Amino acid sequence: MRKVWWWRWRRNPLRRRSDRLEAWLVLATWTLALLGGLLAGAGAAVGMEDDLAARRAALHAVSAVLVGKADRTAPVTADGSEETVRARVRWTSLDGSTHTGVTRVAPGTGAGTSVTVWTDRQGDLVRAPLTVAEVRLQSVLTGVLVAAGTGAVVFGGGHWARLRLDRRRLRDWEAEWARVAPSGGRT
Repeated sequence: MRKVWWWRWRRNPLRRRSDRLEAWLVLATWTLALLGGLLAGAGAAVGMEDDLAARRAALHAVSAVLVGKADRTAPVTADGSEETVRARVRWTSLDGSTHTGVTRVAPGTGAGTSVTVWTDRQGDLVRAPLTVAEVRLQSVLTGVLVAAGTGAVVFGGGHWARLRLDRRRLRDWEAEWARVAPSGGRT
């Protein structure tokens, strides 16, 4: 048996009203899933990029000085590369007040060495902001996930509507069959 394309859209005396409704439902579901997913994903990506840019703008790079010598050995990671170690630093914030805190530096860094730390508007130490590449990657991943989620929700709604339509068709078919053959088809 060969497949007949676009059968719901062709003129046919056997085509029911529910077939036309299902054709429009499928078309609307695909259109909303694709366009809605793309628009939602693009909006989420732009929103994430703007949010991360605003966070980056709220941070300030400040020069700090190591108060003591950093440990020489750092914990070794599973891949064998060395990490940074924690060391106490002192810095002057934008308002002129002096602060001390703990940040990560390279192992074996000597006391008095100048390092760059990141502070927020209150002068507290924070992690370094994401790089431009990391911001772009996070924005793209967010956009893709939101687009996929939006498409999945729309497809789920379309599938649910088609199931309801199939149930209605079966009830109508059962009622018509009961009217045509009241004995259940037995002679």
